[in-house]
Amino acid sequence: MVAALVETFGFSPLVASGVAFFLIVIGALAVLWVVRSAPPRTIVISTGPVGSSFQRYADSYQKLLAPHGVTLEILPSSGSLDNLQQLKSATSRVDIGFVQGGLAQDEKLDGLVSLGSVAYQPLWVFYRSPAPISLLSELAGKRIAVGATGSGTRVLALALLSANGVTEERAMFMNLEAEAAAADLLAGKLDAVFLMGDSAPMQTLRNLVRAPEVRLFSFAQADAYVRRFAYLNRMRLPEGSIDLGKNLPAEDVVLVGPTLELVARKELNSALSDLLLEVAQEVHGKAGLLQKRGEFPAPLEHEIALSDDALRYYKSGKGFFYRTVHSFWLASLLNRILVAIVPLLLVVLPALRFFPVLYRWSIQLRIYRCYRPLLRLERDAFGPLARERVQDLLRQLDEIEESVNHLKVPASYASQFYELRGHLAFVRQRLKTAAPER
Repeated sequence: MVAALVETFGFSPLVASGVAFFLIVIGALAVLWVVRSAPPRTIVISTGPVGSSFQRYADSYQKLLAPHGVTLEILPSSGSLDNLQQLKSATSRVDIGFVQGGLAQDEKLDGLVSLGSVAYQPLWVFYRSPAPISLLSELAGKRIAVGATGSGTRVLALALLSANGVTEERAMFMNLEAEAAAADLLAGKLDAVFLMGDSAPMQTLRNLVRAPEVRLFSFAQADAYVRRFAYLNRMRLPEGSIDLGKNLPAEDVVLVGPTLELVARKELNSALSDLLLEVAQEVHGKAGLLQKRGEFPAPLEHEIALSDDALRYYKSGKGFFYRTVHSFWLASLLNRILVAIVPLLLVVLPALRFFPVLYRWSIQLRIYRCYRPLLRLERDAFGPLARERVQDLLRQLDEIEESVNHLKVPASYASQFYELRGHLAFVRQRLKTAAPER
């Protein structure tokens, strides 16, 4: 490389060595970036209690990621709020987690991004009463399980009860786990329980729906709740959707609840972001009790901003290599190489094209500087010349030739250099044969 630079551009060995070293360093840094930017083979997800919908989602993610060579480590938690705190913690190993909308309104979220909403997260309110109730305010003075500490259920339940004037001074709030709360409700120790998928196993919800002494609350004021709490959605649970044979529920039930977001740390590898969204489409894209086919995942943004990678994925899908190459890791390698090389090419190629032009112009300028006095001298040699004038012109020609002898040009410009020397010899011969003035 050094020899090529010396011969092509006429660099000194020291300058050529410096340029070669710089190019090698740039190449090495590009290779290092390609290696260090590889996706990790293991990621950690914070879910919810064992048996919760969050846990079931994570199990599905784990199975679908495994064929791609990615291991998903599942860490059970108390629910959405616990997941959010794990993601925010600098000492936590958690990379991604399920977080319900509305939890992070007053939180500092600079280090987190959303990969989009993946499901509806309905709030289920079961209560014991001889007659149906239509307002949450009717729970004043009752014994209410509002969800375990660290769950999103508790945060939402307290917010909705407070909006109805039901506070700890006007009711007895119990911070119970979902299964314990359901058991106490069935035993008559509680009057109402608030449950959500982040903390309640699906079987617990089914048991309560089938219990004859328990009613499922229908939000008659659902539209008002959605207007007041922007992160909530109105959902309709159709009659008989839980059990067609027993017609459970016996009538349409209106529910409210936020969407569930897949939240990640900002430094999540972009290739893994795409892979997680691909898996999320397979897990959450099917039709369900409360959602249409293909409705999720969706780029719905709440308190946590959508990542640039997620926005790109929702707009254009997977990248070219991930669509055409079967192996995730090979596609990731090719994509990283492309990302590393393209910027270098955008900078280096124009430089490589411009530098030879600039260098050629500078060499030609040196040669042209020698031609200018030579052309003037040749013009002065026309016509009869006195012997003294011929000698003076020869001295000028010697000076020009001396400057040419000190001219440094690369080997690639040798032909132009020797043409100049040939022209010097031509003019010298002409002066020597010039006739003296009569």
